[in-house]
Amino acid sequence: MDEALVCVVDDDDAVRLSIGLLIETLGLPVRSFASAVDMLADAEVMTQAHCLVLDVRMPGLSGVGLQERLIRLGCNAPIIFVSAHGDVPMVARAMRDGAFDFLQKPFNEQMLLDRVHEAVQLAARRRQEAAWQAEVLGRLDSLTARERDVMEGMVAGRLNKQIAEDLGISMKTVEQHRARVMEKLQVDSLAELVRIVVRAGAH
Repeated sequence: MDEALVCVVDDDDAVRLSIGLLIETLGLPVRSFASAVDMLADAEVMTQAHCLVLDVRMPGLSGVGLQERLIRLGCNAPIIFVSAHGDVPMVARAMRDGAFDFLQKPFNEQMLLDRVHEAVQLAARRRQEAAWQAEVLGRLDSLTARERDVMEGMVAGRLNKQIAEDLGISMKTVEQHRARVMEKLQVDSLAELVRIVVRAGAH
């Protein structure tokens, strides 16, 4: 988690500094911003942020407004909101839109550290899954149209003879395509093939 950047956005200088220093005790790099607009202007945030700690009420773009903007931009870093205001509708809206947690000021420091740690781990798992999926989809894209047809039959549990009849080709040709599918997708068994195709959402 060397690149597990945590971003803190709060218009209160003292709060921003104290939260940043607290999170640094986890050994994580922290980048702090006085406004949502400042954070959006930092290109690295979109690629490296593993957790965002946002104040809810800020001049200009609010924390919840920033959450909506990040969703549109495709950034799914876990968000922890902190606020001195117990605004129930706003909390409900933020959580409904996927916020990781909502802590009310003054918050317990250890609770914030625990939640940041959990959020960073979640982000790391999401990134690993996304990288794995991209790799599998890349392998799938390397299949020819006919290999793809044969693979679909394999995943559907069709026998070689049935696939041959479905596609109007010989069993020998099906076997050749089947071998290339297994080789290109780097799997050793039909069960493994089915598992990665289903998990990648490619079937």
